Amino acid sequence: MENEAMSLYELNSLVRRGLHSILPDEYWIQAELSDVRSNYSGHCYLEFVQKDPKSNALIAKARGVIWSSVFMRLRPYFERETGQAFVSGIKVMVKVTVDFHELYGFSLTVVDIDPAYTIGDMARRRKGILKRLDEEGILTMNKELEMPEPLQRIAVISSATAAGYGDFCNQLHSNKFGFVFYTKLFPAIMQGDRVEETIISSLERIYSEIDNWDVVVIIRGGGATSDLSGFDTYDLAAHCAQFPLPIITGIGHERDDTVIDMVSHTRVKTPTAAAEYIIGMMLQTASRLDDLSERLRSEIPVILNSESERLNRLVARIPLVVQSRLQRENMRCERMYSRLVMSWQKRFLVEQHRLDVYPRLLMYVRSVMEKETHKIDLMERILKSASPEQLLKRGYSITLLNGKSVRDASKIKSGDEVETVLATGKFKSIVK
Repeated sequence: MENEAMSLYELNSLVRRGLHSILPDEYWIQAELSDVRSNYSGHCYLEFVQKDPKSNALIAKARGVIWSSVFMRLRPYFERETGQAFVSGIKVMVKVTVDFHELYGFSLTVVDIDPAYTIGDMARRRKGILKRLDEEGILTMNKELEMPEPLQRIAVISSATAAGYGDFCNQLHSNKFGFVFYTKLFPAIMQGDRVEETIISSLERIYSEIDNWDVVVIIRGGGATSDLSGFDTYDLAAHCAQFPLPIITGIGHERDDTVIDMVSHTRVKTPTAAAEYIIGMMLQTASRLDDLSERLRSEIPVILNSESERLNRLVARIPLVVQSRLQRENMRCERMYSRLVMSWQKRFLVEQHRLDVYPRLLMYVRSVMEKETHKIDLMERILKSASPEQLLKRGYSITLLNGKSVRDASKIKSGDEVETVLATGKFKSIVK
């Protein structure tokens, strides 16, 4: 018996029977979907995974299958209840049976699903995004913007082929009040994996020409409610929350709010409701303008009558004011005339006194000049008599040593050459 070998099929059959005997019941498990695929027969093949919450590394994995008869029932039920597509990356709670096939190995067969678990996980994810936006101080930034008036220039983010976009434009431009609106489509993909990327790109294009627009409308309409996960991302919510124009969302679902619904300025249910909201805002603006116009029509006659009476009172006061002003000006002119006369009289007396003093002043100046001239002549004669030339003419001489006059004989030594200057001529001598 110890040397008798078992075939692989026999071993796998033994494993199958063992698993069925140990795990015969149905079990609820929590896991994340991975590699979800459905084939032509309607069966859904997928993989269940579990990741470490800290490192995000895989810690468990199992192959799963949902037979077509079950999948046709579970998938619409799940997507209707959660508003989320049955795709890879979402967390689910499913009831499974544990199976082992001799050829295909271990697998889990799904027999039921609990949408409430997925809804809870989505709610937790949304709550986490909203908490992060709140901590960063941007959660309510768009809601705090003032809606411009009039609301006429509309930048629309939607799919060009979406029925909701056509409904929005028809509702807006065919309004019964005759309001004129200017719209421009900034195309984006409104379902699938590129929702976030394309909507952010459209917001950036709108921002580049922001002066041309009053409001941004993000509408979807016509798509399945299972494709809403693209509207529940942090990056898209952050862009919408911080956008400098008010954002109106009409994504076409009533059951739950997406994250961008929660951060946008105004959330409505459908694209048509978005158009009705904008028309309603214009109607409020028109109503206020009508009220102001009516007030103008009623108050202008009152103001004109009041101003007319005030003008009549002013006209009646003009003669008295003019007469009073003339009297003041006459008195001022008389005072100025009196001051002018007194000033000229005073100036005349001063000038007349100057004319009387002038002859005496002239005689005094002449006398002083004669005295000073005599002094100058006397000083000139004294200077001439004291000059060296006059002294030399009287017989005196000047002795020079080395070009300097000699006044003390002790300064001259024997052998010095001196120069004697006379009135006419000079000569040199040797001292012995």
